[in-house]
Order: sequence, then C-alpha cells, then structure tokens
Amino acid sequence: MEQVQQYVGIDLHRRRSVIVRRTQSGETLDTVRIDNDPVALATELAKAGEHPEVILEATYGWYWAADVIEACGGTVHLAHPLGNNWGNRRVKNDERDATDLVDLLRMGRLAEGWVAPPPLRELRELIRYRGKLVHLRSNAKAQVHAVLAKEGVTVAMTDLFGVRGQHLLDEVELAKAYRIRVESLRDLIELYDREIAMLEKEVAPFFAGDLGYRAIQAIPGVGPVLAAVFVAEIGDVSRFTSARHLASWAGLTPTHHESDEKVRRGHITKQGSRLVRWAAVEAVSHQRSATPIRAHHQRVGERRGKQIGRVAAARKLLTLVYYGLRDGEIRCLAKAG
Repeated sequence: MEQVQQYVGIDLHRRRSVIVRRTQSGETLDTVRIDNDPVALATELAKAGEHPEVILEATYGWYWAADVIEACGGTVHLAHPLGNNWGNRRVKNDERDATDLVDLLRMGRLAEGWVAPPPLRELRELIRYRGKLVHLRSNAKAQVHAVLAKEGVTVAMTDLFGVRGQHLLDEVELAKAYRIRVESLRDLIELYDREIAMLEKEVAPFFAGDLGYRAIQAIPGVGPVLAAVFVAEIGDVSRFTSARHLASWAGLTPTHHESDEKVRRGHITKQGSRLVRWAAVEAVSHQRSATPIRAHHQRVGERRGKQIGRVAAARKLLTLVYYGLRDGEIRCLAKAG
C-alpha cells in the first residue's frame, strides 16, 4: 500500500510546542502538545511516516528542532515570520497557528526562509557574538570619556586607550567614586579585548581557502571583519538569482505599492539581515578615496540627501559583494587594478 504524504506544522515556543499532522487533502490526522524535547519531537515525527514535509516558523530557538527533523528524515521548511499574511483572525491560539502553517505548506503558498546548515549557523553565532562584544566595548569606552568629562579632564590625544591615553588614565587624579568606575571599565575593556581576539582566532579556520571571502576584500571599505559578516550572513549566495535579489533580501530596496496605474515607492523595507545592511553602510562610510561607489554616494546625496545617498551606495556595494561571492573575483575591480 502506497504511503500517504503527510504534512506537519509545528508552532514552536520556548518550553512547549503544538504539532498538527495533515494529509495533502487537508484532513487532520493528529494534534498534540509536547514539551520541547528532542525525543518527544522525534516520537511525534515518526507517526508521519518516512519523509514528512515539516514546517516551523523562524522563531526563538528553532535550530534544535530543524536538526531533529532532518535526523528523522523529514524535509524542513522554515516559514518567514514577516512573509506570510496571517490575516485578521478572530481566534488566535497555538493550534490555529500550527494549522495555518501546515496549510500554507501543503497548498504551496508558503513564504519560505532558508535553512542554513549547522556549520554556517556556528559561524554566524561567533560573528554575531563578536559584534555584541565590540558594541559592549565601545559602550565601556564611551563611559570612560563621560566620567573624565564630569571631572573636567581634557583628553588631548586621539585614542584615549592607546599608549599615551593609558598613561593619562594611570596618572589622572579623580574622586574615589569616579576612579572606581574608570578602573572597573578599564578591566572590562581589557576583558572584551581578550575575548574578541579569541573569537577572531576561532573564526579564522572557517575562511581558509574561501575565494569569495578574499575577493570581496578587494572592495574599498571592506576589510576582514566586514567580509566575515557578509560571508556568514549571506551564506550560499547561489540561492539568489541576481544581485537585485540579494539587495531585496537584505532590506536595501524600497517598498513598492501598486494599484491599477498608480505606483508608489517608499523607504527601504529593512526586512532582512540587519547585519548585512549595517556592513554595507559601514563599508560605504569607510571609503575615503575617490571610488565609483563614493562618487555614486555623493551624486545621489546631492540630489536626494546624504542618508539616501549612503543607502544607494550600500546597495551598489552589495552588488559587488554578490559577484565576489559568486565568482570568487570581482572583474570590474580587477580591470581597474
């Protein structure tokens, strides 16, 4: 007897989840609530046959569930949280959420996200954590400047945390409370420096022999750190059919509203990878010499404003990133060199 293809919708929460199994025709076979446990999830998936189609939302802590589904022989589908129109339902509960997910999947109407493989998810974890530590370190340094300002201390050097700056911090006279805070912050900054250096050593093997990682560093403004962000967040660039699709995924394209003959374009969508948008804009800001991207930034900025010019240049830069990751080289930059 031929096995009926089953579809499984999982409404995943932090501690518990609701699982709904349905047939291709929409007949509900089972609805259960389980505690989040790999064994419990595997047990329920076993009831769906050998190769079920399983849908879960890209929500808090979905990694473990996706790994269990793949280990059980299921095909993982990741619902995009913003890409599916749930409508204005009068009743919203976990069972309805799981049912709607499985119906979107079986009817082919699912706005689906990309399931990054485990090694890439590990790289993203390290890159994102490094970014958080850098942010915390910057905040700690800003606090030191603020404390010195309260005591009327003039900082003559450019880098307060360089050799001359450290000497100033060692010698400056501060009231007890301010001295305690500054020394505590200096200890934290030293700790952040150590942990950031450790993370950089950990991520280095991921990029060994990566032609795309090396190629995009030829783009003015893109160094090893921003290149690592692009590689980790974009992942398999071949899933994008063009540079425009990559820019759209990164949220760097304008919103588009069309009705009959009326078309209205608004601000960029900002729906996608926040880190990729940040990295692209940061790379534009780092450009000091006369480059085509800087010229584009200035040209659009003079006409539409600095911020719009910066975003337009970031979109142009992301186009170069696309071709660098796809081809392992950026031909227009190679010709210019």
